[in-house]
Amino acid sequence: MTPENTAPLTAHSPNGLAEVEEEIARACKDARRDRGSVTLIAVSKTFNADAISPVIAAGQRVFGENRVQEAKTKWPSLMQAHPGIVLHLIGPLQSNKAKEAVALFDAIHSVDRPSICEALAKEIKNQNRQPQLFIQINTGEEPQKAGISPSDADAFIARCREHYGLSISGLMCIPPVNDPPAPHFALTAKIAARNGLTNLSMGMSADFATAIQMGATHVRVGSAIFGAR
Repeated sequence: MTPENTAPLTAHSPNGLAEVEEEIARACKDARRDRGSVTLIAVSKTFNADAISPVIAAGQRVFGENRVQEAKTKWPSLMQAHPGIVLHLIGPLQSNKAKEAVALFDAIHSVDRPSICEALAKEIKNQNRQPQLFIQINTGEEPQKAGISPSDADAFIARCREHYGLSISGLMCIPPVNDPPAPHFALTAKIAARNGLTNLSMGMSADFATAIQMGATHVRVGSAIFGAR
């Protein structure tokens, strides 16, 4: 049974993690990919340490948060108690939070404008710390959503590298909620390929199996693991 067809699981049960792992393994097998080529990011936004701890105990080590401030309230103590945690910022980043984001997160998925590039470049140099950086592509060109337009992506990637000296790891996208996701994943993969980027942050609870078929290297899964928010 796929996660989108299951009943919501309780936030304190690791069963959701096991089911998601099984689905990822099936999707990788169907796509003839190695399971190790896909990183599961357990999206723990809005859940507290009591809800997160059983998922850590079940073996998960990579987690995603939407907000810097929320992450600061719960993750330092969890990371101290559980060495080896890898933390991804998957939500929008404000320039004035770049210092804290570079200090706390191992990856940032929401690089999408020059002010963020400038702030990140400064903090990466000052802190001598290099989080993985993903550029967010607004594949649906939705005005209410963050991200670079697909038509501007090549120039923005080049500017990140050449002007700001940023090492870009990959691309991230969030398809419009009412669109079939596959064309958006395909477009993101195409932009990545022509720019020599190997990492693709694509797919959430309802569509991560499709994203894996389309080449996702990182899937961001929250409700299928932790339950309904």
